[in-house]
Amino acid sequence: MTTFGPPPAAVVLDLDDTLYPQASYLYGAARAVGRAGVTVGLDPIRLGRAVRRELLAGSDRGGTIDRALTSYGVPSAEATDLIPTLVAAFTTYRPRRLPCYLGVAEALAALRSRYPLACLTDGNPVIQRAKLAATGLADAFTTIVITDELGGRAARKPHPGGLQKAAATLGVDPADLVVIGDRPGKDVAVATALGARSIRVRTGEYATAPDSPTATAVVPDLPAAVALLT
Repeated sequence: MTTFGPPPAAVVLDLDDTLYPQASYLYGAARAVGRAGVTVGLDPIRLGRAVRRELLAGSDRGGTIDRALTSYGVPSAEATDLIPTLVAAFTTYRPRRLPCYLGVAEALAALRSRYPLACLTDGNPVIQRAKLAATGLADAFTTIVITDELGGRAARKPHPGGLQKAAATLGVDPADLVVIGDRPGKDVAVATALGARSIRVRTGEYATAPDSPTATAVVPDLPAAVALLT
């Protein structure tokens, strides 16, 4: 077993594609948009597939509904009137259940028995809280920081504000944290910016992304990350 170093004061974990596969949420949200398409005269299956294709091309790009309507063949002049209804269907989608990655619940329990835990996640706060509720993991955390509540998209990782907020809430120095997440350009980068250690998990959409910046450790999944800390 690799030696990771001294125990941290607290552990900060990403949500999407770190604790559960975000594709499961996006699939359901795309179906919800498809169903909403019926109310504006569009084929629900065809629209849902168009939304899924855009999400698979990059879930973090924004403008998903706009591009899906273009792919569907809706003229831009008509799409302008349809977008608010379809975006509302996406943002108000509430999954009943989202499956976590194998071993995540047990790994979080093992971490929580040793360290204060924070969840640091980007995105629409309503959506992110719905995801946490559907995974059943909200109670695992001492605090939950949704960066968009601190300043919208501009406050998303790697902006340091979210991690600073988590550290302040936990009462620890940011440099004494360990950040666990799947995205080098966000989770690892924000940890590096504040002098914290990081563990990258190779799960989800960004599993094959380059290790840049370089994490303190790189492991296959959350249980392997927790093994380094426990």
